[in-house]
Amino acid sequence: MPIVLTAAFFITAILYASVGFGGGSTYNALLVLSGADYRLVPAIALVCNVIVVTGGVWRFSRTGDLSAQRLAPFLMTSVPAAWIGGRLAISETTFVGLLGAALLISGVHLALQRGTPQSDPASQPRRVPAVLAAGIGGAIGILSGLVGIGGGIFLAPVLYFLRWGNAKQIAAACSLFILVNSLSGLVGQVLKLQDLALLSLALPYWPLPLAVLIGGQMGSWLAGYHIKPDIIRILTAILILYVSAQLLLRWGAMI
Repeated sequence: MPIVLTAAFFITAILYASVGFGGGSTYNALLVLSGADYRLVPAIALVCNVIVVTGGVWRFSRTGDLSAQRLAPFLMTSVPAAWIGGRLAISETTFVGLLGAALLISGVHLALQRGTPQSDPASQPRRVPAVLAAGIGGAIGILSGLVGIGGGIFLAPVLYFLRWGNAKQIAAACSLFILVNSLSGLVGQVLKLQDLALLSLALPYWPLPLAVLIGGQMGSWLAGYHIKPDIIRILTAILILYVSAQLLLRWGAMI
């Protein structure tokens, strides 16, 4: 296992955990750029995603910002859809293209999020119709399962647009959304790898979950001690956009 890849996972976990995400999209990209078999990539990334985002869910549950009941309409469709997406086999070209696009959306969202107010006590969260929430959850779930991410990078801008809650409530919702969809997508990915007799090939990547466990704890510590979030977000956005550009260039050469 290259030390550089392990270090990159460690740094990614710190940055993502500090802003309430898991980092699955960037783990995927780093693995692809390192030459890993693209069929193994989503499962490895989802394991790391679960490890990192579990700490965020625990932190938000303690602060009272997490409301699983309000998020339930999104989860009812996203969880089975993520499993279906994880089970679907796609070509390497499609995988790299989807992943590059997901990273681009993630990087732009984090860069623009600087101007989002942290909270507005005078404003009330808006109720999203259950049918709309179910449709959004299902669409995000199947795309997340396909590329091996939790889907928080897609859900966050939608919740901001719908004025679902304040910044902390949305970050908490995304953490839980990422966790349950990562678990669902991981089950689908593992079953797919088992069918293809490829599961054992993921064993050499065991240092990566350990690296993100340590990095995720450090990122949660940074968030808890109120280190300026704008600085961390911009650093994270720069990393994501750079990796996205590399992936999209590779995808362009593949088509």
